[in-house]
Amino acid sequence: MNLTHINDQGRAKMVDVSSKDETERSAAAVGHVFMKSETLNRIKDGSIKKGDVLAVAQVAGIMAAKNTSNIIPMCHPIFISGCDIEFSMNFDDNSIKIKSTVKNTGQTGVEMEALTAVSAAALTIYDMCKAIDRGMVVKDIMLMKKSGGKSGVFERKIK
Repeated sequence: MNLTHINDQGRAKMVDVSSKDETERSAAAVGHVFMKSETLNRIKDGSIKKGDVLAVAQVAGIMAAKNTSNIIPMCHPIFISGCDIEFSMNFDDNSIKIKSTVKNTGQTGVEMEALTAVSAAALTIYDMCKAIDRGMVVKDIMLMKKSGGKSGVFERKIK
C-alpha cells in the first residue's frame, strides 16, 4: 500500500482530493481519562473550582473538531455538518469515557476530526482537574467507526 501523503521526493504533501466524489461521511472515536475516585466524584458533584468540567470539555471537543486542519498539518479544512461529544463516568475504574461523532458531506473523511475532538475533550478534563489530581492518565484514544468515501465502512471489533 502506497502512502498518499508522500510526494515523489519522499516529502510530506497534502493529498489532492479534487477528483473524489462528495459523499456523506461520519466517524466516531473514543478515549478515556483515568483519575482518583475523589476527582471523579467532584466532577460528578460539580465541585471543581474551575466550573462544569464536562460542559467545558464538550465545547473544547467541538471547537477542536472544527479546527483540526489548524492542528494537524496535512488535514484538509472541511465543513463539518455535525459534531457531538458524549461522556460516561465509570466509578468501578474511576474513568470518564469520551465519545465523539463527527459528520460531513465532502471529498474527505472526518476521522481526524473525531480523534481530535476526543483528544481535546480529554486534555480539557485534565486541565480543569490538574490542581487536585496531576496523576490523571489520558488513554486509549482510537477510531471506532468510519463510513463514507471510497474505502467504505471501518468498524473496530472489541472483544
